[in-house]
Amino acid sequence: MKPILEVRDLSYRYSIGTPFEHTALDHVSFSVRPGEFIGVIGHTGSGKSTLMQQLNGLLKPTSGQVLLDGEDIWRDKTATRQARFRVGLVFQYPEYQLFEETVYKDISFGPKNMGITGDELDARVREAAGFVGITEEQLQVSPFDLSGGQKRRVAIAGVIAMNPEVLILDEPTAGLDPAGREGILKNIESYRRTKNATVMMVSHSMSDVARITDRLLVMCGSRLAMDGSTPEVFSHASELMEMGLNIPEVTQVFLKLQQMGIPVNSVYTIEQAVREIRRLKGGEGNA
Repeated sequence: MKPILEVRDLSYRYSIGTPFEHTALDHVSFSVRPGEFIGVIGHTGSGKSTLMQQLNGLLKPTSGQVLLDGEDIWRDKTATRQARFRVGLVFQYPEYQLFEETVYKDISFGPKNMGITGDELDARVREAAGFVGITEEQLQVSPFDLSGGQKRRVAIAGVIAMNPEVLILDEPTAGLDPAGREGILKNIESYRRTKNATVMMVSHSMSDVARITDRLLVMCGSRLAMDGSTPEVFSHASELMEMGLNIPEVTQVFLKLQQMGIPVNSVYTIEQAVREIRRLKGGEGNA
């Protein structure tokens, strides 16, 4: 399948020519297929957020390329503008960027900038609100009257309303309680499945990425240290911990059991742990 996004030998340096110059991305390369759900993990300062901002043209590479459907997004101004609509970026704590007087107007801001008006604009706003659980009544209130979790949903809906083919989220569940986190993740997965969209999600929550992603990119020291399926990456639990990353608690437990000589396989979700325990008890979970 042809990649929707390609990153080719991408490097980025901040504050070039000043005493504060430093490399944030160092010769990073990977490709993204349509419909994938990719988690991006790495310790603070590893380059995750900088990488995400490259993918929709918010930052321009110092060297290397970002290709969208095979075309360099920096080919010309039109290509860059199109990339910013086709690749939607939700920043960490996006609720701080809300500014309109009603939820409806905030969600409609992005599509309006694309030139969408009338019935199509209204349909997009209402569809996006539906994806994130915003009610008809809430569309007419000020976003500043909503809870923190509801504000987060409004901000995500504002990006979804542009119907991006690639949805990029930087720590979308940061600061939310467990119920809020679970709700946001279900909203994101609903959008991906309904629109067959590609999703890339930066997260510090290893349990979240273990449960919902197909593939993981691991950043370490400005470089791409690992790129593989979620099970494959978490099978390298010891290496991840050496990079300063947490791994799912259930993975830590089973890693300890392996070290004690108990013949268990590596797991990274609760569901897998249950099946593994049943296998050890006599194979009830193998059917």
